Amino acid sequence: MISKWLFSGALLFEVSSWLSLSGQHSLLQAALLYALAHGIASLLLAAGVWLLLPRRYRQPMPWSLLFVFALAFFVPLIGFVGVAAAVFPALYLPRKHEVTPWQAIGVPLLPFRPQENRPQLMFSDGGLQDVLRDAPTADQRLAAIFATRRMPGRESVPILKLALRDTADDVRLLAYSMLDQRESRINQRIAAVLRRLEKARPGREAALHGTLARWYWELAYVGLAQGGVLEHILGQAREHAEKAIESSAGGGEMLLLLGRIALEQGDLEYASAALERAEQAGVLPEQLAAYRAEVAFLQRRFQRIPELLGAMPADMLQRSPFAEMARYWL
Repeated sequence: MISKWLFSGALLFEVSSWLSLSGQHSLLQAALLYALAHGIASLLLAAGVWLLLPRRYRQPMPWSLLFVFALAFFVPLIGFVGVAAAVFPALYLPRKHEVTPWQAIGVPLLPFRPQENRPQLMFSDGGLQDVLRDAPTADQRLAAIFATRRMPGRESVPILKLALRDTADDVRLLAYSMLDQRESRINQRIAAVLRRLEKARPGREAALHGTLARWYWELAYVGLAQGGVLEHILGQAREHAEKAIESSAGGGEMLLLLGRIALEQGDLEYASAALERAEQAGVLPEQLAAYRAEVAFLQRRFQRIPELLGAMPADMLQRSPFAEMARYWL
């Protein structure tokens, strides 16, 4: 409502300024009357337009208001009409936005982000290995290495080891740094537990031996040790697992770990006996079925494998890598 009164007053003063030029006045009087009426009209018009402008165009003050006033005042005769012709159609007849049926986007860089949110991110280690082998630029291979940061260690370590053979220095250095960080964290935890073991009370030794067995097994399991170092790591893991079992009269979870360590060492009879003891200690048979099937395969007792795999839960047999095994043996 205020803007309408301002526009009406601006129109009246602007018309009176034109009429002052045609009256019986001297040139100086006519000029003064025109300037006064035209100035008031321009000020009223600027105030009315400023009130109707969107908020983002009202700032900064007072420059936005002075800009509209200057357009109307300093253009003789047609300044008022020009401002009105430019502003009113834009305020009351805004341009319609056309609906774009599609949106053009560039090719995204690796790693690709899934559009749907999942509880756990799924990575394809084979796909990342293909990137490291075949990607033409070092930036793409670096992006593939960065993608391994959120992957389990057993899946990411082979990819990082493959990157150590890359031709680009940046790729090799990044892969070596990430491998070294993983190994250093585990070694630091092992060293801390060993220090605690030296000062531990007799009742606490079993738990510390169990912790050491798990961390030594982690080094071997994720693939951070090879050759003679791997044999030493597995030996340490087995020794601490046996001490933990002796100190606590045997535990199903630790017996299962001992069986897996012996299986990795190739001591199949010992691994089979440890798995039997784990079942007697309360471990469910379906948790042991996959390891027993591996022992049977290495012992070339192939007739037992379908029976052992059949004891596994159906939903587990539908997931990789058990799905491929089930299709072959069942």
